[in-house]
Amino acid sequence: MEWEGEGARGEGGRKGCRFCAIIRGETPARVVFADAVSLAFLDHRPLFPGHLLLVPREHHETLGDLPEELVAPLFTTARFLARAVEEGMAAEGSFVAVNNRVSQSVPHLHVHIVPRRRHDGLKGFFWPRHKYGDEAEIVQVAALLRATIERLTKGGGG
Repeated sequence: MEWEGEGARGEGGRKGCRFCAIIRGETPARVVFADAVSLAFLDHRPLFPGHLLLVPREHHETLGDLPEELVAPLFTTARFLARAVEEGMAAEGSFVAVNNRVSQSVPHLHVHIVPRRRHDGLKGFFWPRHKYGDEAEIVQVAALLRATIERLTKGGGG
């Protein structure tokens, strides 16, 4: 596993794609995980603190566009990050979702990994999104998730 705190360098991508710009390191993001296939960073308008977006490094717009050989590595990482989000954010569970075209604000495949708690206010498919309170909260949540990911990886949890 390899990751950098402020964007991770990648090659290529689609010009004008916000997530490709994050992957190339041109746009800052709170990256908490990176490997050869994918990158995960904090959503800037999370449902709850710790809400991650996991993206493939290669530009693919929808799940249907993702090459077969990338499906298993991407979703193995999603499963691992769901565990890390639950542990790191002391959540009771997690919500993992992919939008295809409808409700997909950035046309680059991304997996939402969201910490959940009973009675957290999410009902059906109405999800009020909120910005982080301030930069310090973003830094704290990103550091907490990075530390949990590192601990789980070293402990054989990845």
